[in-house]
Formats: sequence, structure tokens, C-alpha cells
Amino acid sequence: MKNKFIKSCVVYLAIMAVGGSCSNAFASSLSGKLSLAGSTSMEKLCEAMSESFMEEYPDILVSVEYTGSSSGIESLLHGRVDIGNASRSLKVGEKEKGAFENIVAIDGIAVITDRKNSVSELSFEQLVSVYTGEVRNWNELGGSDEPIVVIGREAGSGTRSAFEELLKVEGACRYAQELDSTGAVLAKVASTPGAIGYVSLDAVNDSVRSVSLNGVSAEEQNIKAGKYKLSRPFVMSTKGAVSEQNKLVRAWFSYLRSEKGQSVISKVGLIAAQ
Repeated sequence: MKNKFIKSCVVYLAIMAVGGSCSNAFASSLSGKLSLAGSTSMEKLCEAMSESFMEEYPDILVSVEYTGSSSGIESLLHGRVDIGNASRSLKVGEKEKGAFENIVAIDGIAVITDRKNSVSELSFEQLVSVYTGEVRNWNELGGSDEPIVVIGREAGSGTRSAFEELLKVEGACRYAQELDSTGAVLAKVASTPGAIGYVSLDAVNDSVRSVSLNGVSAEEQNIKAGKYKLSRPFVMSTKGAVSEQNKLVRAWFSYLRSEKGQSVISKVGLIAAQ
């Protein structure tokens, strides 16, 4: 026992002598591949987190596929990936099959229009009327005489699921087009006169206009304060609890919840869940 203790001290001193640390030693002892798949809305978070994580663990390769929330959870349940990403809460059926909900961040859903649109604010009731097809021209909302082009995400999208659930319009929306990624919605709304769409808040840029809802703008501080109601969880699901996963998955979640990981979440415009 004494010899083991002495050996451990020698190893520790050797690490410190070259400017390392115990955590660095642990990082270098982990290697392999970690796979994630799912929500396109989580791309910015996953890319930033993967880059930061691989700097900490240089012998671990992280791969992420952006296939949509439902597809990501399905891949997890069939054992094709280690982590399934969903930009919505998990469904009862998914949980019953073994998917475990790990909420890592909170995101706002921004309602966007093309930049020339003069309507900068809508009520929840007006937004529902637009997406259910009851209101079809912007002049009914105080805007110009221009048809409303309703853009949304495809079936299976976590953003669509959360948006329709929050507005209580599941199955009632009348879309002109259903697109398969956040970037596609952003580009389509930006280039289409009279268009309206919804995207993850962290994806909004100067190519579109973000619309206030009930007088509240889609901003991080308003989401934190509970004032902006269109918000949803970002979930990194595992098959069973994190404590039951392999070393690589446990290392990923440990890093994500560390000070460095929380900093990454904040830098990409999301709200940390812890």
C-alpha cells in the first residue's frame, strides 16, 4: 500500500513538473469516439462544445449529425449514437423506450419576418391566427397590403414541435412551405417578401427582423425573467441516466456542466440549465 502511495506521488510530481495537472492526466487517459445526432437548432451549441471538449480531451473524436430531433432520439434508442439531441422536451413514448432527458440549456424561439416588413410586434392571438390561416394578409395586422407567406419546419422538427405546442396549434398550422433546417428557414424568410417563420434565437442575424410578442422582444434577459414565452429546452438525451453511460459520455456531461462548458453555452447565446 505504501509503495502504491509513493508511486502515485511520483506520477503527480512528474505531471506538475511539466506544467500539467491531475485533470490533464485524466484527459489524456481517455480516447475513442463520441457520437451525437439530432436537432439542427442545436448545431451552434454542438459545434462550439465539441471544439472546446476536444481541446480538453485531444484523444476523443466527437462527431455530430444534424438530422432533426425525432431522428436523433430514434438513433439513440437504436444504439446508433451515444447521445440524441432534441430541441424540445422528450415525448412520453421516447421516455418509455429508455430515453433519458438531460436538459442542458434553454433557448428562445424567435418569430422572424423579412427586413422590409413594417410589422414589428404581434400578439399571441395574432400569431396563432397567422399560422392557422385565419389571417392571410399583412394589412389585417397593420402592415402593407401583402400576402403572408407562412414558413415552418418539417414534421419531426423539435423547433416545430415546441412552437406548435407553446401556441397550442398542434396539427392546425397551414404552412406555405415546410423546410428541413434552421438555416433553410432563415434564408427563405430573408429572401421572400411577406414571409414569416420561426427559428432558434441564437440563429437570428441581420438578414431578418425579429418580431416582439405581446410587447416583449426575443432576448436572453427576457427569457431568463420568464417574460418571453416562446422558449424551449435543449436536450442531450442518453439511453438511461448519465451515471450509467461509458466513460466518454460521462466525461462529455461532466465537461458540459463545468465552468468551461457553461461558458460555451453562454457564448452561443443560450441560457445554461443549471
